[in-house]
Amino acid sequence: MSDTLELTRDLIAQPSVTPEDAGCQPLLAERLGKIGFEIEKMPFGDVTNSWMRRGETHPLLVFAGHTDVVPTGPRERWSSDPFTAKLADDGMLYGRGSADMKGSIAAFVTACERFVGANPDHAGSIALLITSDEEGPAVDGTRRVVDTLEARGEKIDWCLVGEPSSTEEVGDVVKNGRRGSLSAKLLVRGRQGHVAYPHLARNPIHLALPALGELVDTVWDEGNEFFPPTTFQISNIAGGTGAGNVIPGELSIDFNFRFSTENSADRLRQRVAAILDAHELDYEISWTLSGEPFLTASGELVDAVAHAIREVTGRTTELSTAGGTSDGRFIAPTGAQVVELGPVNASIHQIDERVRATDLDTLSEIYEATLRRLLL
Repeated sequence: MSDTLELTRDLIAQPSVTPEDAGCQPLLAERLGKIGFEIEKMPFGDVTNSWMRRGETHPLLVFAGHTDVVPTGPRERWSSDPFTAKLADDGMLYGRGSADMKGSIAAFVTACERFVGANPDHAGSIALLITSDEEGPAVDGTRRVVDTLEARGEKIDWCLVGEPSSTEEVGDVVKNGRRGSLSAKLLVRGRQGHVAYPHLARNPIHLALPALGELVDTVWDEGNEFFPPTTFQISNIAGGTGAGNVIPGELSIDFNFRFSTENSADRLRQRVAAILDAHELDYEISWTLSGEPFLTASGELVDAVAHAIREVTGRTTELSTAGGTSDGRFIAPTGAQVVELGPVNASIHQIDERVRATDLDTLSEIYEATLRRLLL
């Protein structure tokens, strides 16, 4: 195995289900410390975070990632132990975290080792921001580290997040932004009663349906050249006592917006309230903003990554903002340029998560080429 695959294997062997790090970050710190990185532990709550930096000057290029993984699911359904990396005859490396995102983290480290070995007096600084709280609540992880860095005036210029961005071949897609995510829990109140005497009750399901229909049919924006239109999706509805002859007294609805830079969380909240009020509902609503949309449309980082992919693979990459959220949403608001580049994402969070082994070596070469373009 290559150095990148060996390190990936060692990381997969640590059962780091959110929020556990299970010893992954000390493995990274040991290797990076040998090439001049200063290691700073930043634990918050139950979360393990590390800020590992080489150099004190700008520009500062940060590789960001997470050592935590999602639960395995039924282990008996895996073709091999999910926490023992298996290199199959077809060239695929199996194991929880192989694609999301221990493989990327290993590629970060080996790229830095080769780059620093060849260029010990490189310009600027390199850092790794690693957390064990990306797959979970994401409260005490990257968000808290970034707050700490901002409070002491430590600014990130460029950030490359190792999320699995590729679709068919490594480097074919780079995420240069993400949609915002805004969720709500809506409670509509009525009056419980007997179904045979509806005039004595107020059915919250009947009352809410016209408003929900309007929310579903509303065009929130048209999107733009980088983002599709904002979407509204209802994920859960619950109402009723379980009895067939009782009108319920309450209806609860969960819904989510994935929104573009054409919109904002405040504007969406206001428009939802206006619709609910227009239908004269008795309601209460609570909101959770997971992150505002961000976009790195152009600049040194996008150009460097695109050139590095072309240099290593010959491919012309596609810029995309599709998909869910990532920890980039906590870094971009600081003014940093942020992109996401990692392996193929076809098997992430699945039984038998896997990645083409040679893709991790390719990814390490792309990261190294990015370092050369930005820091030489």
